[in-house]
Amino acid sequence: MTQLLYLDDSYQKEFKATITNVDNKFITLDKTLFYPNSGGQPTDIGTISKDDNDNNDNIEFKVVFAKKQGADVVLELETEDHNLKEGDSIKGIIDWNIRHKYMRYHTASHVISYVVYKETGALITGNQLGLEKSRVDFNLENFDREKIKEYEQKANNILKQNLEVSCEGMPREEAFKIPSVLKLKNVLPPSIDIIRIVKIGDLDAQACGGTHVKNTQEIGQIEIIKAENKGKDNRRIVFKLK
Repeated sequence: MTQLLYLDDSYQKEFKATITNVDNKFITLDKTLFYPNSGGQPTDIGTISKDDNDNNDNIEFKVVFAKKQGADVVLELETEDHNLKEGDSIKGIIDWNIRHKYMRYHTASHVISYVVYKETGALITGNQLGLEKSRVDFNLENFDREKIKEYEQKANNILKQNLEVSCEGMPREEAFKIPSVLKLKNVLPPSIDIIRIVKIGDLDAQACGGTHVKNTQEIGQIEIIKAENKGKDNRRIVFKLK
């Protein structure tokens, strides 16, 4: 089982770990900061190298993808031509600029979903974060397009409040007392006893396993650039940050 360091500190940029498995260019560690592609948040990228203070020639190998595989996170290197083996101690470094942008977009998507939920009662049916823009899908029959700019304004007003963003593990039954989490009761496997809750001030609380900023002031401003019909009872908001 890979320990997920990013759940404890989204701002940590470097870490040390031990290789538990090597399969050509696929490396498994006992712990990792690399977020695996999941939940609409793309993979972290970065580098790993042997953690050997006696060797100044340690080569950095690019990590181009991270994925979940059972209870492990498997890293894909750019090349199979490496000298890493099981039992090696390594140093890992994530690409912070990319990670932080995803953090900003992820928290922003929670703010947008909060506003839409408060205005319409609609829940998220899907999302995908990007580096230039992101999208959130809702179970809505129709969008009141005149309301889109109002949603944008309300979301930006929330960002200006400099609200603290916090994450905590909550017992399953306690978490299900939160309306937005209760809606997931039939989706979350019964085996999950502790649910990770991301809170934005006293406004919003959502179950989430992604990485987030510490304060809404880090996000900047939200600009909704498109509202789309994606089929029956499915409407999409596309937004960017500025």
